[in-house]
Amino acid sequence: MGEDQRTARRWIDEASFVETSIVRLSKPLEGSDHPYKYSLALIVGGQCVLRYDNERGKGDHRHEGDIEQAYVFTTLSQLLSDFKSDVRRKLQNG
Repeated sequence: MGEDQRTARRWIDEASFVETSIVRLSKPLEGSDHPYKYSLALIVGGQCVLRYDNERGKGDHRHEGDIEQAYVFTTLSQLLSDFKSDVRRKLQNG
């Protein structure tokens, strides 16, 4: 599937972690204009409370609780920055 894959899990505390998976594809997924398949998630108490991902045919989007919104992907660096910013906000504000 992918030419280059990066997956990581980083524990924040005993009940919270960030899990990331980024795969560089040979061609974009249907619905995306870039060559990445990604899932970036914040898990708290066993529940996914924040996730950025792209699904075939669905394109780039983010989930916060039960709310799903389109996400405008510009660069991989910006995606990671936006996710980290939302993780900080979510952990501070709940």
